[in-house]
Amino acid sequence: MSRLQKIALTSIAIGLIVLALKSVAAWLTGSVALMSDALESIVNVATAVLAFGAITYSARPADHNHPYGHHKAEYFSAMIEALLIGAAAVAILFQVWAAFSEPRIVFASTEGLALNALAGVINAVWCFVLLRQGRELRSPALIADGRHLLTDVFSSIGVLGGVIIARATGLWWLDPLLALFVAGNIIWTGWSVLRASTGGLMDEAPDAKDIAAIQRAISSAGQGAIQAHDLRARHAGNTTFIEFHLIVPGEMTVTDSHAICDRIELALTREFGNVETAIHVEPEVHAKSEAIDLSPPDQS
Repeated sequence: MSRLQKIALTSIAIGLIVLALKSVAAWLTGSVALMSDALESIVNVATAVLAFGAITYSARPADHNHPYGHHKAEYFSAMIEALLIGAAAVAILFQVWAAFSEPRIVFASTEGLALNALAGVINAVWCFVLLRQGRELRSPALIADGRHLLTDVFSSIGVLGGVIIARATGLWWLDPLLALFVAGNIIWTGWSVLRASTGGLMDEAPDAKDIAAIQRAISSAGQGAIQAHDLRARHAGNTTFIEFHLIVPGEMTVTDSHAICDRIELALTREFGNVETAIHVEPEVHAKSEAIDLSPPDQS
């Protein structure tokens, strides 16, 4: 089992523990806001299961039907997660409507509040792990899961603090109002996750920072070539696809030009890890004005 799979599997276990804690807390307090927090945890478990499945599938090697691999499976997982987040928000809104229509007594027991606080702490720690590991391993599924948990943490803090205030002041209408806040927060998270996963499926170009890193790697390892142009790149899961045209002197041998390509590919691998590179070697007559200049500086 890969490191990514182990993290995703651990996320399922933690999600179940947090769901149990929040459900008991909601039952003990009778709070709609805490119930909405527990409903969001159901989505956390579902998305953790999706992330594990997507990570497992995306690790499969390229085959006849998928010659570029299965890396984009993680983006589909993130899109489904966004839809589940939306479904959780709708369920919470129904709870809010019921609470406003028929006000209920909120017990806000100390035990229930303590359990909800413990669940929030567990989520906060695991959220940090998911975001750090997701960025390090460049996993869209883990990053989406981490962002969702981060929103859950902020929602839990707001809800818990609000219920405590409602308990102290007796203003119990704050309870469904806080649940409404949770629903809005969830909807915003769902939109952010959907936007990020759509960008991956549509082969959006990497951000300016990654493009600059690609250009630096080509420049540092491209000695002997003249220039590189028509650079294109995209991320698919934890793999980066990079292609460009490499201009070399017309008299250069195939062996020498191939050696330059090998150096560039090695530099890109060191920078990004999993890289699929396609380099089209051309003679200097195909040079362009807009390009990465690889020629040595003029010594005259």
